[in-house]
Amino acid sequence: MEKAGKGEGRKGGRAKSGKKRQAGAGPPVPPAPKRQIWWSIGYTILVCAVWGVIGLAGMLAFFAKDLPSTEGLWQQDKSQAVTLLDVNGRVIARRGIAVGERVTVKMLPAHVAEAVLASEDRRFYSHFGVDGWGLGRAAWVNFQSGRVVQGGSTITQQLAKNLFLKPERTLVRKLQEALLALYLEASFSKDDILSLYLNKVYFGAGAYGIDAAARRYFNKSASNLSLVESAILAGLLKAPTRYSPMNGSDLAWDRATVVLQAMVESGYISSDVREDALHTRPKFVSTDSTQGNQYFTDWVMDQIGELVGRSRSDLVVETTFDLNLQRSAEDAVLSELNVPGREDMQGALVAMTGDGSVRAMVGGRTYAQSVFNRATTAKRQPGSAFKPFVYLAALEGGMTPASPVVDQPTEYHGWSPANFTPGFEGEMTLGDALAKSVNTVAVQLCIRFGFGAVAERARRLGITSELSPVASLALGTSEVSLSELVTAYTPFSNGGFGSIAHGVIRVRSTSGQLLYERSGSGVGRVVSALNVGQMNLMLSGAVKSGTGKLSALRVRPSAGKTGTTQDFKDAWFVGYTRQLVAGVWLGSDQGRTMGKDIRGGTVPATIWKRFMDKATSGQPVAALAHIELAKAAPVPDDVDNVLAGILQEKGTSSQRN
Repeated sequence: MEKAGKGEGRKGGRAKSGKKRQAGAGPPVPPAPKRQIWWSIGYTILVCAVWGVIGLAGMLAFFAKDLPSTEGLWQQDKSQAVTLLDVNGRVIARRGIAVGERVTVKMLPAHVAEAVLASEDRRFYSHFGVDGWGLGRAAWVNFQSGRVVQGGSTITQQLAKNLFLKPERTLVRKLQEALLALYLEASFSKDDILSLYLNKVYFGAGAYGIDAAARRYFNKSASNLSLVESAILAGLLKAPTRYSPMNGSDLAWDRATVVLQAMVESGYISSDVREDALHTRPKFVSTDSTQGNQYFTDWVMDQIGELVGRSRSDLVVETTFDLNLQRSAEDAVLSELNVPGREDMQGALVAMTGDGSVRAMVGGRTYAQSVFNRATTAKRQPGSAFKPFVYLAALEGGMTPASPVVDQPTEYHGWSPANFTPGFEGEMTLGDALAKSVNTVAVQLCIRFGFGAVAERARRLGITSELSPVASLALGTSEVSLSELVTAYTPFSNGGFGSIAHGVIRVRSTSGQLLYERSGSGVGRVVSALNVGQMNLMLSGAVKSGTGKLSALRVRPSAGKTGTTQDFKDAWFVGYTRQLVAGVWLGSDQGRTMGKDIRGGTVPATIWKRFMDKATSGQPVAALAHIELAKAAPVPDDVDNVLAGILQEKGTSSQRN
């Protein structure tokens, strides 16, 4: 019975593993492994799939709950547009949103849509809103390049992004973009989606929509666009600001040739048609605008909201800008930057009248290359261009331009400032020390009259950046912007009155309503008439016989100061006549050394002279403010026979003139 029981147990276990074992039977037999494993795998996959669907549905519901409404997509809302005029009423720039007439694909020549599809989404009519093939291709190209060089977004996704979503790069936003694209594809026909895209997309220069772009660039409606004009506009979609014809037609044209080739590859046009198009270069709408105007425009546009608050009206802004002076400024800067070997250099120029009215602004080599404004935003060490504030503190402390000072080795807490030219000249006058930009004397004065006193004079005249109260402050180690440094020189030009740099005179709505008008005359007197005259006497010496000799104007009295920072990284010249103050900065964005031949008294002084010769042409010749008063002032007998007790406070690292 034991054998029979064992045999039955084995047999039964093989036949039906699920049966219960009889009492008194032998030990349990394990179930058949293969069927159990596959059953477990299948069950697990099913459970995961169910929960995956539930999870995906929940996730989609979570992200979809915040999706915006798609109602009113065809509405052409005309947003605020801003037109800026120069001081003579000429158009500087137009900003804000310009919206043209609503158009549909059927209203346009076929090559308009074909140019856009060839460059932006060749599979538009075959995908369902999200192009898996395009995403895969873009991912592969980006992987091979090691960086992002292609995007996989379809026209439908771009429309969803432009209409509804913020320009942030997050996974949530990409999921919302994809969901909206699917929704748009389910709600509208392909022609409707393409028409919406053409009406809403940005084409640069403030133009939203194909019709607005056609009118802005070619002064015609979108229904009259030629093949090559369509290629140019389609090319703008990749980078509207960079390729805008307003920033130079060459980049726009180069991009258009790429679009035309894409149309050939997509089968829309033949190679012969492409060649014919390349020989029909269109004429862009001409304006008085130059690339450099955009730096000033950016600066002013940042202020409009504070000046007029929220306004739904289109605005006309009357500015202090002068297009003629701007062209002279750009010519002067680029004439030196375009010299072979200076390709890495940048330059900036700001010119303003004595009341702070900005007449010209160059923020860099070209706006198309970089929109960063080096005239107002960049802060760099001014070097010896900061020294006038040190010498003003000395004058207000009782010294005069004739006061004796000593160029000699100077040590302060282990730090010894060096002059630009090796050696020491010994005793000289205060005026000569400023004209020759002697570092040792400037540091002695800063220590004697106090770092705080020097900083106070600089702030009083218009420096707003933080100034470190250290000995090297005298040599311009605290960073400032070009615009604030030029502003701080205006009291020397206007007779001693502080100014505030400004570019807006008044703002009106297009219906004529006055929304803002500048009033007031600045911050009042900040320097006495005598001290203004004394500063002008010394700073004119810097132009006549000192470090700024290359800046001297032919028949017009002028004054100014050079600045060169350590290792020749920055070079400055700030100068003025009775009517105009201007400053020039040269350097590189990376802070590289420019070489010994680029100093404040060389290239910047040359740029300044070239600009000022043109800018002041036709203006009456006028003496510098209060200079005759300074010449007639008596020299006290007891002024500064010795410079005693000057080494009393902490020093810091040296800064070469």
